[in-house]
Amino acid sequence: MPDTPEPSWLNLGVALAVGFLIGIERERSKGTGPNRAVAGLRTFTLIALAGALGLWIGGVYVFIATGAIVGLLIAVGYIRTRDTDPGLTTEIAMVVTFLLGGLAVRDPRLGAALAVIVAILLAFRSYAHNWVKNVLTDDEVRDGLLLAAAALVILPLTPTEPIDPWGVVQPRKLWMLAVLVMAINALGYVALRAFGARTGLAIAGLLSGFVSSTATIGAMGARTQSQPELHKGAVAGAAASSVATVIQLAIVVGLVSMPTLLMLTPSLIASGIAAVTYAGIFALRSFREKSGPGDAPKGRPFEPKTAIVFVLVVGLTLLISALLTQWLGDRGLLIAAGVAGFTDAHAPAISSASLAASGRTHAEFAALAVLVGFSTNILSKTAVAFSLGDRRYAYELTPGLVLMAAAAWGAWSVRAFFV
Repeated sequence: MPDTPEPSWLNLGVALAVGFLIGIERERSKGTGPNRAVAGLRTFTLIALAGALGLWIGGVYVFIATGAIVGLLIAVGYIRTRDTDPGLTTEIAMVVTFLLGGLAVRDPRLGAALAVIVAILLAFRSYAHNWVKNVLTDDEVRDGLLLAAAALVILPLTPTEPIDPWGVVQPRKLWMLAVLVMAINALGYVALRAFGARTGLAIAGLLSGFVSSTATIGAMGARTQSQPELHKGAVAGAAASSVATVIQLAIVVGLVSMPTLLMLTPSLIASGIAAVTYAGIFALRSFREKSGPGDAPKGRPFEPKTAIVFVLVVGLTLLISALLTQWLGDRGLLIAAGVAGFTDAHAPAISSASLAASGRTHAEFAALAVLVGFSTNILSKTAVAFSLGDRRYAYELTPGLVLMAAAAWGAWSVRAFFV
């Protein structure tokens, strides 16, 4: 790091803007009278300018010395106001503003972006306090921490190498699915609290389907076990997740091999229409229920055991698929797509389209392999629905899944007949 950054009037301008932006928010919060806060608009602007000038004129050492003086003044101000305002928000904001002023000399874009974030955090103080104290429950906080630990602590430590003789059971990928289940269930819970039982689960299901439709179906099924009164909304969300599956298939196949997508277009359109229709029926039934944001039940965002059960089901499916593959031998692309489809419909679609794009197989045969993977994925979704949801949930969702597969194969047959 050089001691003296290259001077620029733009950098000083950004530093002034940083202090001005944060100072505006602090000026509105400082109060009036003898008990007002020690710093406002002018003070914060000057602090940011001091940080920029200290680094610009004298380099790192002058910047540190200037920071020490600013810190001493901040300490004196805190001693004067601690009896009336024991908080440290303004004082910490002053330190951050000084550092951002220095950062504006090194990287003005990053300094400006961070200043906006700091100003937003300060401005939403009352909303954040109310949300933490009066909106979140103890269960929600605990489960949020559990989800963070599962994603940020356990997942990076999970082995990536397969643990079975066939090389299909990879702990890292399975635990990733567990994290997805917990995250999707939490997303559904947030949508439920925000929009109510009528619309929350349907919206959450559609959005979560772009991450993993199978995991979404499992999460929605678990919700029918813990909250039977949300049955209709859970079925609507699960069915809506399959709409996302069709959309994603069209996107990934089209990006890899447009001829393969053209072959699949009638099947995807027919399957998509079936999914939208079926999800719409249950969504309308859910919308007719008298509920709103205020009557959304509070509870746990997710059950960890649900994620564990889901991972066990997927792992067992993988092992069975590996055994069948070993028994039948390598029958080519169709078998591979069918086996891979048990866990994910998009992986076999990408691999099949890639083979077609490279000329190793015909686009029509690649499209057929995509449909095979799509169909076996529907079988996997059905198994998850019966494993994690109550029987009514599984029995009502399964016809929609079967209808999607039937529509896809029906459109494929019609296209083949006319072609």
